[in-house]
Amino acid sequence: MSEHSLLINLSALIQKPTGISVYAHNLVPELQALEPTILSSHPFTDTKCLPVSSRLTPEHGFRGHLRRLWWLQSSLPKIYQDLKSRLIFSPLPEAPLYSNCQIVITVHDLIPLRFPRTFSPLTQYFRHFVPHIVRQAVHIICDSDSTARDLEQFYQISRRKITTVPLAYDQDHFTPTEDVDKPIIQQERPYFIYIGRQDSYKNIGRLISAFSMVASRTDTELWVVGPRDNRYSPTLLTQVQELNLAHRVRFLDYVSYSKLPSLLRNALALTFPSLWEGFGLPALEAMACGTPVITSNLSSLPEVVGGAAILINPYKVSELADAMTILAHDNQLRQSLRLKGLEQARQYSWGKTGQQTMNILKQFV
Repeated sequence: MSEHSLLINLSALIQKPTGISVYAHNLVPELQALEPTILSSHPFTDTKCLPVSSRLTPEHGFRGHLRRLWWLQSSLPKIYQDLKSRLIFSPLPEAPLYSNCQIVITVHDLIPLRFPRTFSPLTQYFRHFVPHIVRQAVHIICDSDSTARDLEQFYQISRRKITTVPLAYDQDHFTPTEDVDKPIIQQERPYFIYIGRQDSYKNIGRLISAFSMVASRTDTELWVVGPRDNRYSPTLLTQVQELNLAHRVRFLDYVSYSKLPSLLRNALALTFPSLWEGFGLPALEAMACGTPVITSNLSSLPEVVGGAAILINPYKVSELADAMTILAHDNQLRQSLRLKGLEQARQYSWGKTGQQTMNILKQFV
């Protein structure tokens, strides 16, 4: 192999640990045997890095995305040619179009197509750019069989061109404890927890409606963890007020990565009734902490949790409410789900994810 045979395009990477950042930061160290060259505005320890402009990232909003789109088409093919590279690996569906670059991409989900918004740039990108990218790619990695099926359905991509490589979690960070952690937030009642964005497909409105039923049956709270979104959060806050739940539902906004395990360990259960997920990391991280999980019977989530969680129809509020009520009252069930979840979580590791990814990339460098 030449010195720069494998380029890993991390031009979209930001410092804040979002899903793509978590994926990249955990995966890249597992690919060191391939001696990759990283294209990023942020340095990676013990890895060859070629700096790119920090103005290409989502931290610069829509203009950052436009600048990166232009850079991908105008600059990346030249870098590829000048370095005599053989493969570009992109951890999201971005790549130069109509170039001589050989590319492998990761597609995490097709949610912008499953839940399209007419004026959303992301929906337009998945409608008009991604079809060309997935057809040009020599291979596609997916987080789940669910996403692989979506690629076949929406883009008519052959299953032979797709490999499912599940995500993983930080085994040193998300761990169970024998003793309950000292709560990092003042806690008056046992609580259910949701972790994630407040996008409409995350189904938090139905979760709040379900909790309004649970609140009349149990002395519990619901904690909603994740950054507020001006498109959806005001409606959720209004819903809580109208249901007279302001003293029982807490919106914690963004919580630092370091505090998530403690929040999970002290919770009655993770309630994650998303209408669609490409993988569903919060469910895996909760199981790794020994926290029972209630989640949807749709998309990738049954793949991730196996038989270690309570699966519900996320469109049926009463079904979610019943599951939460039963779990709040049944300590034996909580203990059973704790043990099953810990066993299920042991099947996942970044070492395994990295090895499977490396086996794919080796075929093309």
